[in-house]
Amino acid sequence: MNLSGNQRRVYLLALGLLVLTVALVCAWMLWPKPATSPARSEPQSAEPSAQPLDAGEPTGASAGAPAEAGGDAQKVSTIVYYQDNYGYLVPVMCSVPMEDGIAKATLNRMVQSVGNDMQAARLGLRTVLPENTKIDLDIANGLARIDLSKEVLNMADAAAESNMVSAIVQALTEFDSVDRVEFLIDGQKRQTLTHGTSVAGTFTRGDINLESAEPTVSLSAAEPMTLYFPADSGAVIVPVTRMVRQGYDVNTAVMELAKGPSNQDMLESVVPAGCGLIDVNVENGVAKLNFTGEFVNLVQNSDGGRMALKALVLTCTQFEGVDSVEIYVDGVKYDAGDLGVPTFMNVADSIVYDYIQTQSAMIFDFD
Repeated sequence: MNLSGNQRRVYLLALGLLVLTVALVCAWMLWPKPATSPARSEPQSAEPSAQPLDAGEPTGASAGAPAEAGGDAQKVSTIVYYQDNYGYLVPVMCSVPMEDGIAKATLNRMVQSVGNDMQAARLGLRTVLPENTKIDLDIANGLARIDLSKEVLNMADAAAESNMVSAIVQALTEFDSVDRVEFLIDGQKRQTLTHGTSVAGTFTRGDINLESAEPTVSLSAAEPMTLYFPADSGAVIVPVTRMVRQGYDVNTAVMELAKGPSNQDMLESVVPAGCGLIDVNVENGVAKLNFTGEFVNLVQNSDGGRMALKALVLTCTQFEGVDSVEIYVDGVKYDAGDLGVPTFMNVADSIVYDYIQTQSAMIFDFD
């Protein structure tokens, strides 16, 4: 094959791009799971009788028991806290290799790195701890003492600091062995981080993604309630804490859910526009939700309303005595498909699968 000088250069450039593409594809396929090896060894408890590190399993999850036996090692389930593009914290159940110190391994997955960021991006989410953060963790008698390296003093703003602190506390208190969290920064106690976020004292599990209270709700007569909304990406469910009048029940929760999220630009509404709630009745553990006719427009969502129905089920079944949900439209039972209670609000493998299914349906829907 005789090539001119320009043709030869074009040919070599194209060949180089092809080789680079193949190399990138191979690297992607062979890329290891996000590293969880700590940069510093875990300190031993000062108390000889202290409980073993990370005893117990995340509440609401089956961590501590094998999640799958395939691959080179058994895996367990753990709850990792990410954030979405708007700063909402999003808990995700992930499968990780079984190892001693699973709580620390969980936190290490929340640190910015190439591997961790790639895993988060597959879920449409982002990590919450800054790059190169080193973590030491000791758990004894219900107290998790966490020592974070100085990188956490270089976060962008107070919102990022607050999200990091909240995500760490939420992730650690998922474990039965932890009910309090204490922070050290580079081996020292501090009152605040760089932008004023408090790290003093001990922290207990708090309200996640707290909304601003409505002016009509008196804080002295209010209490927090958890609602679930689909993220605007349609890939994950976001738990939101809303202050409502004391003594609320499942009927109140569905009414609040029907109002939609406080910021419609960041989260998706669960019920279609114009849809009203007629009533809610609980019979033999079944919450029967009766909506007006506009509810049928739910199928017009890109996922056919699947995430909205999941949010409804999660919101209702958090109440004692509610085991399942049935949907009615103008008093007639509505075929909503499988309304089984999810294992967890967000499961990593399911998120990726569902996202691919949704995008494929949108691409091939030519009607």
